[in-house]
Amino acid sequence: RVGEQSERKQTKGRHGRQPPPPSGGAGRGSSSTPPPMSGASCVAPPPPRLPCPTVRLPSPSPSRAAGGPSLGFGPRRAAPAQGRRLVHASCFRQDQDGLATSDDGSGFKFIAESESSWSMEANKEEAESTNAVEERNANEGGWFVQVQKIKDDVQDKILRFQNERWMVPWTGETIAQVMILWIATFWLVGSWIVPFLAHAAGFSKETLTHRGQALYSLLTDITEGLAGVAILHQCLGRFRPLPPGWFEFKLKGRWYLDVALGCLLFPLVNLLSHINISLVPMSPSPVVGVSSVEQSIVARDPVAMALYAVVVTVCAPIWEEIVFRGFLLPSLTRYMPVPWSILVSAAAFALAHFNAQRVMPLIFLGVVMGGVFSRSRNLLASMVLHSLWNGFVFLDLMK
Repeated sequence: RVGEQSERKQTKGRHGRQPPPPSGGAGRGSSSTPPPMSGASCVAPPPPRLPCPTVRLPSPSPSRAAGGPSLGFGPRRAAPAQGRRLVHASCFRQDQDGLATSDDGSGFKFIAESESSWSMEANKEEAESTNAVEERNANEGGWFVQVQKIKDDVQDKILRFQNERWMVPWTGETIAQVMILWIATFWLVGSWIVPFLAHAAGFSKETLTHRGQALYSLLTDITEGLAGVAILHQCLGRFRPLPPGWFEFKLKGRWYLDVALGCLLFPLVNLLSHINISLVPMSPSPVVGVSSVEQSIVARDPVAMALYAVVVTVCAPIWEEIVFRGFLLPSLTRYMPVPWSILVSAAAFALAHFNAQRVMPLIFLGVVMGGVFSRSRNLLASMVLHSLWNGFVFLDLMK
């Protein structure tokens, strides 16, 4: 028995573990404890080796493979002589491809140039697409764009018309001085000076013929006009040279369009004249007889008619426009906006005719002529419009 035990120990030391007990009926139904483990069996097993993940790249299409850069390890192709160069992008450095991945920096420089050219082409394509969209929108909504442009243009002209004023070097004192002197001179010339000179020459207006009365009216108007110009020259002499925009006569420009638009309002002026006559009773005679051409148009002599035509279509428009539109209207813009200056000067223009039956049409006509002058900044435009209106009235009186 001692020999068997020593033999078992030797066998256990060689194999490092106890052999399992023999199976038999004695082991059933009883819990058998496992044999103790030796020191060699306590070493931890090595960690399991995980499989390496694989990435599947989609096979490039023929067109992309022909035009795009190479992303694989296939055979390299030489860069074309002109145009873009082929750029190899791989996971490992390739020492043999010195053109694209050399350490001297030329490869990176070439890549930057490729990216720059690509961005320039992209910007160009984006600009072309934007222009195409704008052109398509313009074609689709052309009428709306045109209407919007016309609306903006009209608003801009209205604002410019309201805000653009003349540079007035004198004050209200000079304005009042000129107008008071002009009214006084107008009354003196028409009521006293010309009749006195005619009487001194042995003529009387009541005894003159139709041609004589027409000539008398012409001389009176010429004298009144020269007196008004002399007053302006004397009162404004210390302000010379005048700023730009004062007393301008211009043949060039599109002022004739403004005159044509003003002529379209003549029927409205005539309507206001009939309304005014119906509201104000007829006066027996005007205050200033020598300036009332209507009281003298009784002659049918061709010479007399020609002289009267010169009075109403040439003389009166020239000196009246110089005083009211050339001087008064721009001077008022020192203290008020242009629209208010037009209205005030038109009221003064109507009152200067000393006829209550023509106040309404003359105020409206003064507003029209003031608007034409303020828009064109040309005295010739308002003079032509004034002359056309007087000619229209003259022909109406000749019926």
